[in-house]
Amino acid sequence: MVEYGNGVSQGAGQVGGGHGGGGSVDVGAAVGDWIANAGHTIATMPPAELAVLIIALLAGLFLLRRLVF
Repeated sequence: MVEYGNGVSQGAGQVGGGHGGGGSVDVGAAVGDWIANAGHTIATMPPAELAVLIIALLAGLFLLRRLVF
C-alpha cells in the first residue's frame, strides 16, 4: 500500500504489533456488488458462452436432482 501513502503508518503498526485502522465489513454492500458484477459478466458474454453456461447449469441441476432423490 505504499503507492497510496499508507506504507509508513501500516508498516510501523505491523512492526510495533499495533492494530491498523480496522474498517467495518458491510456484508449487504458486498453481496449487492457481487450480484451486480455477476449480472454484468453474464450480460457481456458472447452467445456461445451463454449457451455453454446454460447447458452446464442444466446438467448440474439434473445431476444434483439425481444425487438427492
